[in-house]
Amino acid sequence: MPLANPRLLNFLIFLACAALLAFGLYLEHVEGLEPCPLCVVQRIEFIGVGLTCLVAAMHGPQRLGRRLYAGLTLLFAAAGIASAGRQIWLQGLPADQLPACLPSLEYMMEALPFQDIVSLMLHGTADCAEVTWTLLGLSIPEWSLLAFVGFAAVALLQLLRRD
Repeated sequence: MPLANPRLLNFLIFLACAALLAFGLYLEHVEGLEPCPLCVVQRIEFIGVGLTCLVAAMHGPQRLGRRLYAGLTLLFAAAGIASAGRQIWLQGLPADQLPACLPSLEYMMEALPFQDIVSLMLHGTADCAEVTWTLLGLSIPEWSLLAFVGFAAVALLQLLRRD
């Protein structure tokens, strides 16, 4: 069975990323759920996947270009899998083993060097272990993990396609 048009697949992934980011913003600004550091990292990774796929859809490259875009999409998706997986792992830890909570991002931007902020955000905190919203029994990072796995699978298929 031949794969769908690469431009269409990339555009659909872009739309999915845009919808996921819009839903995250809805949860933050309407429902009042503050994103933890790992949630912010996952948003950045969704932006990376989405923008890469949007550019690929607009560009419509030939075989080598499709593979380069698919490889870049796969890298962003793999990073998303890692950060969502880390957050799911943190959610499974007992309370006494959780890392300490971080100060606000605004304070860290004023007080810490950039590389320390990035390191702290990537490791996650006790804030990241709190499950504040679920749908069908899955938390936000579990849904993110499913999305990133789906994006990675499509990118891998695009990378390996023969035409």
